[in-house]
Amino acid sequence: MRTTRSWWRASVMVVAAIAVGLPAATATAQPTAGRVSPLIQHGVTQPVFGYADAIRERVFVTSDVDTDGDGARDVVAMDIMRPKASDAGLRAPVVMDASPYYSTVCRGNESECKADIDGDGLNDQWPLFYDNYFVPRGYAVVLLDMIGTNNSTGCPVTGGRADNISAPTAIDWLNGRRAGTNAAGERVVADWHNGKTGMIGKSYDGTLANAAAASGVPGLTTIVPISAISSWYDYSRSNGLVTRANNYSGSLANTVTNPQRREHCAAVRTQLGVDGDDVTGDYNAFWAERDYVPHADRVRASVFVVHGINDNNVRADHFSKWWDALAEENVPRKLWLTGTGHIDPFDFRRGEWVHTLHRWFDFWLHGVKNGIMAEPMADIERTPDVWETYRSWPVPAVRSTQVFLGAGDEGAAGGLSVRPQPGKASRTFQDTPSMSQTNAIRHPSDPAANTENRLVFLSQPLREPLHISGTPIVKINASVNGEDTSFAGLLVDYGTRPRFSTSGDGIRTLTTEDCWGDSATWGGHAEDACYRQTEKTVVTAPQELVTKGILDGLNLTSPSVTTPLVPGKKNSVDVPLLPEDYVFAAGNQVGVVLLGSYSGYSSRAKQNRADITVHFDRSRIELPIVGGRSAAVAAGL
Repeated sequence: MRTTRSWWRASVMVVAAIAVGLPAATATAQPTAGRVSPLIQHGVTQPVFGYADAIRERVFVTSDVDTDGDGARDVVAMDIMRPKASDAGLRAPVVMDASPYYSTVCRGNESECKADIDGDGLNDQWPLFYDNYFVPRGYAVVLLDMIGTNNSTGCPVTGGRADNISAPTAIDWLNGRRAGTNAAGERVVADWHNGKTGMIGKSYDGTLANAAAASGVPGLTTIVPISAISSWYDYSRSNGLVTRANNYSGSLANTVTNPQRREHCAAVRTQLGVDGDDVTGDYNAFWAERDYVPHADRVRASVFVVHGINDNNVRADHFSKWWDALAEENVPRKLWLTGTGHIDPFDFRRGEWVHTLHRWFDFWLHGVKNGIMAEPMADIERTPDVWETYRSWPVPAVRSTQVFLGAGDEGAAGGLSVRPQPGKASRTFQDTPSMSQTNAIRHPSDPAANTENRLVFLSQPLREPLHISGTPIVKINASVNGEDTSFAGLLVDYGTRPRFSTSGDGIRTLTTEDCWGDSATWGGHAEDACYRQTEKTVVTAPQELVTKGILDGLNLTSPSVTTPLVPGKKNSVDVPLLPEDYVFAAGNQVGVVLLGSYSGYSSRAKQNRADITVHFDRSRIELPIVGGRSAAVAAGL
């Protein structure tokens, strides 16, 4: 929680207001045929509506589910802030952040919670900057409590139907398709709404936005999912392997449940653990209900995806699978890929983010013709704070290129080349569950390298930079001396250079602040839009894990069916790595590392210690290279 700011903060706010180009205080909203319209200058809406006098409401809408089995349908609660002019003719669109976290983990880099401080039934603390910035520009802001959390009733189901209908239930009310009431039970209608809602949020919040879009609910016009899940199976499993065990879905449900209802919801959490099937890790009906990618054909909203390519919480395949499915459906879309981890763009590219988000919402929700959809679709952070734009993603001119793994001498690194190695060589290594990711990517010349438990393949030093954009796939022929193991592939850049740090997800929080919007005092609490600034953390290291992937040997043929391996039988093993957009520098070496189970990917690495033999008849990695094979040859592969 943030307390009242000093005179110093007030002075910062004035400077920030000048920096972001706020209009003169004399600007006013424009009446049009008896209605009030936002003021548009320089292609964007201007902050001409009051913030301190904004209308605050708490509305309750009954859903169609009864998650706790108490005989009463669950109620969705939402806190609304809207310009006072919305009671005098302004038709306001909605910016909605639906979240399970408003009273537990809370939101943003400063962990802001919602709170009714003076007990009048209205929210006094408003996390994040959306209300401060967008309400003065003619928007309503809705902070919605997911079913089972904060002021909503019921029990969370970790990505299941009840979670997913929380926001559509509210959107139905906003558009007059469902009844809503205030705390006194009096009916409340959203006659101030213009019919358009945009959802935004990071992590679970962005996941709820993905799920709402996949429902096809009318009135959801755009979503901005940040570091969001697109498949809960991929969040706690990876190609059949359990990566978050211990009944993770039930554990997370316990974290977000309103503390007063945790015991009441215990049976629901227990059933989540049973249905999720930690025993096999297989894809089943439980996970299909929590998989939004197959329903991209229902999406009617535009989508602005933001994701960290080094996000080790919600890994990058969540954005890529969703993005590819949206592309197949020609959904209007935009993408930002940052080199940081699980970080909100407000904390890794603040000024540009607020400006871009403002224009995005203005275009989709207020109908401002500002040209944002004619601009390049993808922004990629190439090095810390250095961004490049592309017409689409993966980058145009990408071609899937086969780079073959060549057997080296026993105990030595093999080679990488676009030309296959003749002969029928093979090499064997031992699946070692205790292998750390740090040891796994050490250069073979490093005395600490654990060479008996991995196979390493190195290119020659590159003559030219090599740009990959998309999803690499390791394709090997392998046999095992047992019935079960895992297969892992790592793509590594060897060569000392400044790199994104993974510590703290790549940012450091500073003591200085800047401000992005208006302020007010409610319930004795100073509600402002001043937040601590951040900076990127950079390290210089001799190697970097570019991307990785792992596959359960029991799920080679299907993620839904467990099939034991036949000892000694050669298998075609395809390990999709996490998507990447990366440039190997000239002079550096491309490395591929093959492992079995390892602790750097799974919370429940297998303990079989199987011997894995890789056969080099066309074993390879398929790299999405910009320029294809000719670029690979020019670089020296």
